[in-house]
Amino acid sequence: MKKLVTRTLSAVSALSALLAVTTGGGQAARAAAPAASRPAAAVPRTGAQLAASWTGPLSTRGRYIVDADGNRFKLQSGNWEGAQGTWLGSGDPDVPADNENNEPSYNLPLGLDRVPMAQIMAGFHSLGINSIRLPFSDALIRNTTPVPDAAVAANPQLRGETPLQVYDAAVTALTADGFAVILNNHTTTARWCCGLDGNERWNSGQSTDQWLADWVFMVSRYQANKRVVGADLRNEVRRDVTDDPNWGWGDSHDENAAFETAGNRILQADPDMLVIMEGINWQGIPLAGLPHGRPMLTPVQNLSNTLISSDKLVYSAHFYAYTGPANSGAGSGLGATGDPRYEDFTPAQLAQVVSQEALFVTQAGQHFTAPVWVSEFGAAGRGETDAKEQAWFDSFTDLLVANDTDFAIWPLIGWTRNGAPLDSWALLSYDATGNRLSVEDPGDWRAADWNKLVGAPGLTGPVARTARWNMLDLDHSDYDVSAQMLARTDWDPGARKGDCPDTERLAGLGRSDSRGLCTDAGQPAKGGAQYLAVTDERYVTEGDWASGYNKLQCPDDYFAVGYSVRGNAMSSLLCAPAAGKLPTTGRDVWFDHGDSRPGSGGSTASDWAPGYYKGQCADDEYLAGVAYTWRWADAGVPDALLCRPLG
Repeated sequence: MKKLVTRTLSAVSALSALLAVTTGGGQAARAAAPAASRPAAAVPRTGAQLAASWTGPLSTRGRYIVDADGNRFKLQSGNWEGAQGTWLGSGDPDVPADNENNEPSYNLPLGLDRVPMAQIMAGFHSLGINSIRLPFSDALIRNTTPVPDAAVAANPQLRGETPLQVYDAAVTALTADGFAVILNNHTTTARWCCGLDGNERWNSGQSTDQWLADWVFMVSRYQANKRVVGADLRNEVRRDVTDDPNWGWGDSHDENAAFETAGNRILQADPDMLVIMEGINWQGIPLAGLPHGRPMLTPVQNLSNTLISSDKLVYSAHFYAYTGPANSGAGSGLGATGDPRYEDFTPAQLAQVVSQEALFVTQAGQHFTAPVWVSEFGAAGRGETDAKEQAWFDSFTDLLVANDTDFAIWPLIGWTRNGAPLDSWALLSYDATGNRLSVEDPGDWRAADWNKLVGAPGLTGPVARTARWNMLDLDHSDYDVSAQMLARTDWDPGARKGDCPDTERLAGLGRSDSRGLCTDAGQPAKGGAQYLAVTDERYVTEGDWASGYNKLQCPDDYFAVGYSVRGNAMSSLLCAPAAGKLPTTGRDVWFDHGDSRPGSGGSTASDWAPGYYKGQCADDEYLAGVAYTWRWADAGVPDALLCRPLG
């Protein structure tokens, strides 16, 4: 979400304010912080120094992102916007007044008409950042019209190129200078986001299949460049005129399912990419008495995502002072409500709500544990004196520092006219001849908070590997996240199937809801034989451990890695061979009358099958069998697990 453009609302824009989250922003002026109170400016690194400081590709360990050597790589990022489009939807896209902040981007990263690429890179280095979120629109991919010469006046080598080729050049320049680049699918059309603008969901104005194909195209295009590190799947998913996005309903507006599919398609095309998922930015109609709000990552508590590579998932969230957990950001009129804004909270209240909406994801040892990247935040700077927003920005950057949180400020680049920025939110602004005005120059109150943020201490160096827990969700369809099984034919035709990532095993099942839990805690090495789907009791060889119940049991020296259901009834158990011998003694874990989960260990503090009983083996056990019955109207749902020690 970006700042508000103040203009008279027509009937159409009034409807937009009522039915969609608006792009509100602070309007008052801010005072400059005294220079003596500011932390020292970040010490810029050269491109060579930044490039030498990390090695791609990136992956995750618990709540941290790490580089190829296992060292912490904190995303200290900025948004180089423009390629997603700045046109406001009416008038001429090339006329300044018809673009956000009177800055036509020509659907290119902003500033290429004013500043040579090398000078832009130097400006980014001066801010102390190491990574760039680089928005694009789906329309950019198919736009074959050469960019106007005026759009690249300061970079004549780009004349005659298409917008995608100019985007390529930006990626090349950034990565050559050591920056990590995160591709961000910001919009469908080349129109400014984020109200009722045709860009509300991944499949607004296009099919989901087209969106998936565009992502495969983009990651394949940069696959050889290991400093292109991530795919930020979609910006600020929100309500359109008639319908909300949802998280887990299994329909065409199910963001959880769409992002799951996209992430796995991307990893099949380029296994090195981070997959970055925002939550739902807005649901409902912002009108008193009607349900509305910004769920963001809260649904992840009970329905998280599992990818075929479980060390590639990053969640993200956006925070701006003028919005709130149930405030759309509209300043007045239709769409404005009395709900508190983030700037209305005390620092303690702000910390609590940011944790509830996003940072809870970094809690260790849960099915949802992942890094959280605050991929947009910001405030109006030079010439602005809104005390509430200034206090919020100070508190919010304190919060990012205290939690050692990955971040990306919005935006990096804007224009100046007559010495004043057209977009006071930009950290770097350039006039028509390329002269730079920086957040570090006198007169910008944000400098103290920015330098506090980029200069903050945090975890550095090697990050220890930690065990992972991941969900399987068979609520509506198959949940195949085993690359091995995806390469094979259907292992239980007609049933809904779930299988763990190839690095994990099945650890638990929910009763009557078809949910499952995977882990790699103490994971035994796998043997060379193929996975085996068990559909009967032929491998129940060490005695009847659930008398009178149907049982599915893996052969000796195999462990469960998946399962299938018909309705919610057990259909088969998927078993993987161990490389060595496994103990065959064990214990029954019954959960037909209540939860039976370890008192401590992985994902015990989180509910991965809400409203249903759950059975879960201990972290040092493997799941060897499942018992169920058709008696007593149990309908074949799992009632007990056979859990055996790993050693």
